[in-house]
Amino acid sequence: MKMLWKLSREAIRYKGLYMLAIFATLSLTLVNLAAPKVLSAMTGIVEKGVDEAGLAAIRNLTLILIGLYLARILFRFLSNYMAHKAAWYLVGDLRTKTYDKLERMHLGFFHDKQTGDLMSRIVNDTRDFELLYAHMIPESITNIVTFLGVLIILLTINTRLALLTCAPIPLIMISGLIFAKKVRPFFRVSQAKMGELNGKLQDNLSGIHEIQSFGREEYETGRVNEKNFDHVRAMLKALKISAIFHPTVEFISSIGTILVVGFGGYLAYRDGLNVEDIVAFLLYLSLFYQPVTGLANLVENMQQSLAGAERVMMILDAPCEIQDRENAADMENCDGEITFDHVSFSYIEGTPVLEDVSFTCRPGEMLALVGPTGVGKTTITQLISRFYEPNEGTIRIDQKDIRDVTIESLRRNISIVLQDTFLFNGTIAENISYARPEATMEEIREAARAANIDNEIMAMPDGYETRTGERGIKLSGGQKQRIAIARAILRRSPIIVLDEATAAVDVETEQQIRNAINNLAGKRTIIAIAHRLSTIRTADQILVIEKGRVKERGTHEELLKLGGTYAHMNDIQTNDA
Repeated sequence: MKMLWKLSREAIRYKGLYMLAIFATLSLTLVNLAAPKVLSAMTGIVEKGVDEAGLAAIRNLTLILIGLYLARILFRFLSNYMAHKAAWYLVGDLRTKTYDKLERMHLGFFHDKQTGDLMSRIVNDTRDFELLYAHMIPESITNIVTFLGVLIILLTINTRLALLTCAPIPLIMISGLIFAKKVRPFFRVSQAKMGELNGKLQDNLSGIHEIQSFGREEYETGRVNEKNFDHVRAMLKALKISAIFHPTVEFISSIGTILVVGFGGYLAYRDGLNVEDIVAFLLYLSLFYQPVTGLANLVENMQQSLAGAERVMMILDAPCEIQDRENAADMENCDGEITFDHVSFSYIEGTPVLEDVSFTCRPGEMLALVGPTGVGKTTITQLISRFYEPNEGTIRIDQKDIRDVTIESLRRNISIVLQDTFLFNGTIAENISYARPEATMEEIREAARAANIDNEIMAMPDGYETRTGERGIKLSGGQKQRIAIARAILRRSPIIVLDEATAAVDVETEQQIRNAINNLAGKRTIIAIAHRLSTIRTADQILVIEKGRVKERGTHEELLKLGGTYAHMNDIQTNDA
């Protein structure tokens, strides 16, 4: 009930469509209840003998019956279409809401999640809401009204026979409760397995180049087949219980029919019922058990919908660990001074990544972070943008605690170029202008020239309208990185983060990008992570990070004179060159 209440709060915005669907459903039910009454009345006239008055009455009843059947067409259309319209709008809203929630979750939320599974929750699990709101709720209303209406009519025809008709109902309800308790866990597992299958497919399609390069097609087909049939087996377990439940309900219902027919025959023999009443009772009997046997489908669909709803609500109810404080202010006119004050951080409790890190980077300076892989360099840059929160210490920009400013305005003042460059499946111009959609083509080209990519773009057949393909697959690694640098430059943020931004370019291009970065020096605050020390020799300050701590700091020349870790790294790279 708690889950249904949450869902109903989402659906309330479409109450107008639902009210119309419910009205049509109730009207349809009344039409269905009235038709057998008209038929039984016609049977009564025929039984007594048809004279001229009886013929006129049959004609009138026939016209009424035609009117009822035409009305049934209209009400069935309104009932079905309006319920589906409201339900699919709700599905669309929930998909958008679920995606929006995921988009705002902190990065740590995604560490143990598969992209394909999250996609399955957005697309597949939300689709099950349509079953709930377009089928189950309208059909439940129809079944309840039909059941009560027929029961009242049957009681007016013959009380004893009507009560006998109700005998199987408790057994059906008990079996329904048992079925619901048994089947929902299997539907829950089935949908989880579907999420795992989607996750594996997404993983493999993204890594298709590696699969083919290492000749692992057969192996991966086997793994996909395993995930595929895990879902099939989980679904079959649920359907096996359904296959037992449905005929059980039909059998219990048929017992009621047998009792009614047998006892009804006895009453007819004892002149307790006339032919007109027997015909009416038998016509209404099929209507009486129809909603009862329909319970089987409703219960099954309900469990499937609720299993999907649980997976969606797990996302919607998940806490956002990083969000604006109540009185957070916009960061305006940012100069770009960055201060770390005794900052410590860990992704997993008890396993520190950063320990007591402190530094200050003044506006317009270039701060370089160097050191072995996995010592926390990238983590420092992600903390600046509040993708994670430090466990201890304070991070300030322009002497303001970044937790006291809105996340949107904070990130608006920071442009990031990652080592693993991501480009959207659009044109080159669209990718460069992603952070500033209003930018003119001349501004886009100016940023591209600064990143040394303009000439190569113009040499392409479609120029800036060249499509990059998914994740920029149509471009080289160096081209993707320079487009990402152009995107960062175009944004005109006072702070630029370069995470191994020259890792995938040749020496000549690296020099040209380095020149572009040097042109920004003094104008913007630059945080650069680099393994190639040649790219950060002109940095105003270099921090050598080891085991999550700042081991050395200074300029290139100062660190060489120190003769420590940095000097050793420089010697190795110089000798390799």
